[in-house]
Amino acid sequence: MSLLSQVSAPASVEGDYRGLVTGLRDALYAYLSSETIAHLSRNDLPRARREISAALEMLLRSPAFSYVAPNLAERATRDVLDMILGLGPIEGLLSDPEVTEIMVNSADSIFFERRGRIEKSDASFFDDEQIRVVIDRIVSPLGRRVDEQSPMVSARLPQGHRVNVIIPPLALDGPVLTIRKFREKVFTLAELVSLRSLDEHAATLLSWAVRMRKSIAVSGGTGGGKTTLLNALSCEVDPSERIITIEDAAELRFLHHPHLVRLEARAANAEGRGEVTIRDLVINALRMRPDRIIVGECRGGEALDMLQAMNTGHEGSMTTLHAGSAHEAVARLVMMSRYAMDLPVQIIEQQIASAIDLVVQQDRNRDGSRRVTSITSCGWGDGGLQLEPVLWWDRQQGCYLHGASPDWLEELPSCGVATREEVQRWKDGVRFL
Repeated sequence: MSLLSQVSAPASVEGDYRGLVTGLRDALYAYLSSETIAHLSRNDLPRARREISAALEMLLRSPAFSYVAPNLAERATRDVLDMILGLGPIEGLLSDPEVTEIMVNSADSIFFERRGRIEKSDASFFDDEQIRVVIDRIVSPLGRRVDEQSPMVSARLPQGHRVNVIIPPLALDGPVLTIRKFREKVFTLAELVSLRSLDEHAATLLSWAVRMRKSIAVSGGTGGGKTTLLNALSCEVDPSERIITIEDAAELRFLHHPHLVRLEARAANAEGRGEVTIRDLVINALRMRPDRIIVGECRGGEALDMLQAMNTGHEGSMTTLHAGSAHEAVARLVMMSRYAMDLPVQIIEQQIASAIDLVVQQDRNRDGSRRVTSITSCGWGDGGLQLEPVLWWDRQQGCYLHGASPDWLEELPSCGVATREEVQRWKDGVRFL
């Protein structure tokens, strides 16, 4: 008697799709041992999908699954494959290049962001246990674990996508999974112009600022596009310069740059040991002969170390931070710097004024689009920190308005960044107030 003839039909009725999938999965594990499946998936995932797909097709031709229609069989095969080898019902969202964020709120509540708009997915998990299996599949290869002792974790997938997990008892309605996806290829400033995230004059100004080694802080809210803009600015860095990126979870993708060192902070292990903070990495980076230091996001005391790095020969460094305007960005930098050292506010503001040349505000609009809403120069004058708007987006007129030009524009010709004619054409093409 063949093994296929011994396969039992699922206990559920024919119309129960969940019963079909779980029954097919159980039949597969009876046909192929879990050790065999694990071995295949670990050593050659494409081959594993082919062989397991063939096994599922054989099972679906057995008497136990004779009631399954061909179109339903194809769907069930795909879902079982995703369940065993992938991330279950969110596998399709992960493979969709237009989806930028996946949010699993509960088993039957999956949302995703596409083109800046949040939509509800038709897909769903069977139960919380399936979500936990997917979570374990994500974090286990990274040497991380999620349980009641460690109910929160931030990590990243091999593709570079950022993952955040929080489970009960902290999450009251079951496990919550959030995945922020990133493009394999970064946007350039020219592409951001085509997407209307900024205009050509703003893009030219930012390109000149990077090539002039002006230090830039990109501020904005969550999902505003700060990292996307920082990646675009990286394309303007001279290839001969040595860049060191420092992040909590690696998101920056300076893959085009030939002289790049990527550093990532590490959380403490289950015993509370082994933590390496962003501040530790910033301090260490100063010993690595960087031309520029790029901190993915300043959140704490590392802000002071970043400012000191910018003031000690590492001009052209960049960072991002959460803030609603240039003034809020400066206030946050002051607050975060005081985490590291209780210095007078005026001393910290002097550090900010001499370290940061431009604060670029990037915001997300109600329709989901992202836009650079202001570029502000930072300096010291009249005994205090001065923030002077260079340009800002006027919603009523639907265009950028310009304030005073940065002083360093006049230095562009002598530095070989732009000709006098290019600088003059730029000035002639903007609307000064």
